Amino acid sequence: MSSLLVRLACLTGLLAGSGALAATPPPQPKSGPGGADYVAGEVTKRSVGRASAATFVFHAEGQPSAPRPVVVVLHAWGATNPQVYGGWIEHLARKGYLVLFPRFQETGRTRAVDATDNAAALLKEAFAELASDAEARPDLSRVALIGHTAGSAVAINLAALAKTEGLPTPKLVFLVMPGGIASDPKARGVQLADLSQVDAATMLITMIGDREFRAADAAARRLLRETTEVPQNRKIFMRVLSDDHGFPTLSATLASPGSVKEAFDGAKIRVAPDPPVDPKAQRQAKPKWSPDMVLSGEQSVLVSQLAGNASDTLDHMGYWKTFDMAAAAAFAGRDAQALRNDPNLTDMGRWSDGWPVKRLGVADAPRAEAPAPAKAEPAPDKAPAPKKRP
Repeated sequence: MSSLLVRLACLTGLLAGSGALAATPPPQPKSGPGGADYVAGEVTKRSVGRASAATFVFHAEGQPSAPRPVVVVLHAWGATNPQVYGGWIEHLARKGYLVLFPRFQETGRTRAVDATDNAAALLKEAFAELASDAEARPDLSRVALIGHTAGSAVAINLAALAKTEGLPTPKLVFLVMPGGIASDPKARGVQLADLSQVDAATMLITMIGDREFRAADAAARRLLRETTEVPQNRKIFMRVLSDDHGFPTLSATLASPGSVKEAFDGAKIRVAPDPPVDPKAQRQAKPKWSPDMVLSGEQSVLVSQLAGNASDTLDHMGYWKTFDMAAAAAFAGRDAQALRNDPNLTDMGRWSDGWPVKRLGVADAPRAEAPAPAKAEPAPDKAPAPKKRP
């Protein structure tokens, strides 16, 4: 009996310690794309605009020796606090980018149909205000857009409307877990612009995960197909794979691009108050109520998941590294094929026991659908011969 108890105790001890014995995921690289070789230690956090129409601004402290390349982060629907992307924003700012986070949505007040116009107006105001700012110094020839879920639809719309809206043309549009797109003009979601207007020199990358992937997969393929002027060698369709080889596991969910950092809480960043408004004029200007002003159940769950999602290997070696490599290539005038030829693109590092983390999947972008051939008009029926009179 005592022998059996000893064996059970040993087995219990092994099971209890299995988490400690499991392989751990790779940490952030010390250098290179996605790495921690930062040019700055501290990040300046401020805003331009006003409470109801604010753009948060992040960059390394002090005046740069050269203009900063610009990254615009377009948030998921309902994820209006930069805190949920704080780890990624800090990474970009400390790498030397000027990061803009336009808060294009007021939850409960903004319709999805207005999201693109709101974002465009916020960015025009931000670029105008920062043009002569000695610390911001935006380089409008090097602009990249990052969109997450519904923010991806806003990002691709901004790329399509850049010339008509007077915005800088982005060199890179980087879309993670795209979604929130209206299926028809009356459906809930962001209405897409004419994507054939996206500049042919744009590099376009979509990244989806292998969890809850169906909607993101369909949206990514649609965006890649409808950007007809962008050649195939400037597009990449990518997939991030979950991996449970060790602990904690890596799960490529819709929320996985989130990287919460409390220091980037928008509530702690001073925003100018709205000017006094006449109540009557305010009532008249209020948009007609729409169901998508209120978060759906799925959107609420996603925002909640984002609020608890810390940075991990999927960020460092997946989203952050891929963006860093893509931006370097796009700003240097290289195409996506040159990026694909780099073996570092898909490498995700190794677990602590030496086992490789599942590599990123890379595939050719789906091609634009050829227009259906026009049907030949049927030949007119012959008129019946007139009857002979008796």
